[in-house]
Amino acid sequence: MNGAHDMGGMANLGPLAPTQADPAFHADWQARVLAMVVAGAARSNIDGGRHQRELIPGPEYLGMTYFERWFAALCAELVRGGVVSEAELASGRADPEAARSQPALPAAYVVPVLTGRGSYLRERKEAPLFDVGQRVRVRNLHPRGHTRLPRYIRGREGLVEQLHGAHVYPDSHAHGRGEDPQYLYGVRFDAGALWGPDADANSSLRVDIWEPGLEPA
Repeated sequence: MNGAHDMGGMANLGPLAPTQADPAFHADWQARVLAMVVAGAARSNIDGGRHQRELIPGPEYLGMTYFERWFAALCAELVRGGVVSEAELASGRADPEAARSQPALPAAYVVPVLTGRGSYLRERKEAPLFDVGQRVRVRNLHPRGHTRLPRYIRGREGLVEQLHGAHVYPDSHAHGRGEDPQYLYGVRFDAGALWGPDADANSSLRVDIWEPGLEPA
């Protein structure tokens, strides 16, 4: 879906100033938010969580810090999933008459899950539609739901440089429609194709794109 969260290719949003000494969390509550998102009873999948954050209205989204967005999405998921009521959320106290929910991830499994290596790589019987070295065009799609197809590359032409195999398709997975594995391609775009004649002629950008987002050029 199009929204304030899709900032790729946009200008005048301020500089990035990362530091090597930057900690993972700047406050204890941020670590607790991460733990609740991963282990909470409302957790569905990573794509569904991303979509929930994308539903935050643009002005609110831009005014929030990273983990504030996570917390807002977590609250919405808990209410939508029936884990807590609006009244419980507002008061910070559980209704003693409400049914108790079991966490999706018990405490003993949190560390192994967070430190282990998962994979979205899947098998697919059908052959890929595109070959390495083939020129492709990104389809001009504007999905109403979650997508990993960046807005600023839609309609642009590029060159397939890698075939990563078939992976879980976020556009389906985020909405409970199954994993629907699709082939994932590494596509290189010349800077001029994205930014116009004033772009550095020696620069390029590589983007991983699922097959439904591509067509022959």
